Amino acid sequence: MPAKPSNSAAGKCRQDAAPAIDWSDCQKRLLMLNGSNLDGANLSDADFSMTDLSRSSLKGANLSKATLVRASFAYSDLSGASFEKAEGYRSDFSSASAEGASFVAAELQRATFGGANLKGADFTKAELGRAIFFKAKFENVRFGKANLSRAILHNVSFAGTADFSDAFLFLARIEGTDLSHATGLEQEQIALACGDALTKLPPGLTVPASWPCEDD
Repeated sequence: MPAKPSNSAAGKCRQDAAPAIDWSDCQKRLLMLNGSNLDGANLSDADFSMTDLSRSSLKGANLSKATLVRASFAYSDLSGASFEKAEGYRSDFSSASAEGASFVAAELQRATFGGANLKGADFTKAELGRAIFFKAKFENVRFGKANLSRAILHNVSFAGTADFSDAFLFLARIEGTDLSHATGLEQEQIALACGDALTKLPPGLTVPASWPCEDD
C-alpha cells in the first residue's frame, strides 16, 4: 500500500501559520491569527470568514478567490499580495500597508480601507460599493471599470496618477478629494458623484452646478 502523502489536504490545513505555507482550499473561519507571518503563503480559495489576521505579515501572499467575509487585515503588511477575485464583504483593511497589492475583480462591498497605504494597488474591475477609503493614501492606483458606487473617498491622498477609466462613481463621496491628476475621468462620471467646494478635478472637467448628494 502506498504511503499516505504527508502533505494531504487535511494535514496541510492543520499546520501552524508560517511563511510560504500552503493553506489553499483550507477552512480557516472564526480564528484568531493576528500577528501571524504568512509571507509568500498560498492561501488561494481558502475561507477566512470572520478570522482576525490583523497586525500580520502577508507580503506576496496569494489570496486569490479566497473568502474573506468580515475578516480583518487591519494594520497588516499586504505588500505585493494578490486578492484577485477574492470575496471580502465588510472585510477590514484599515491602516494596512498594501503597496503593489492586486484586488482585481475582487468583491469588496462595504470593505474598510481607512488610512491604508494603497500605493500601486490595482482595483481594476473590483466591486467596491460603499467601501470606505477615508484618509487612505493612493499613488499610481488603478480603478478601471471598478464599481465605486457610494464609496467613501473623503479626504484621501492621491499622489501620482489614478486611473478611473470606465469606473462607476454613482454617489461616490469625493468631498475634499484632490483628483486633479486622475486619468480616465469623464464629465458624466463626475456628474454622478458627490463632491464639494474642496473637490479638485482634472483639467477639462468642471464642477457640476449641483452635486447629487444626500446624507444616508
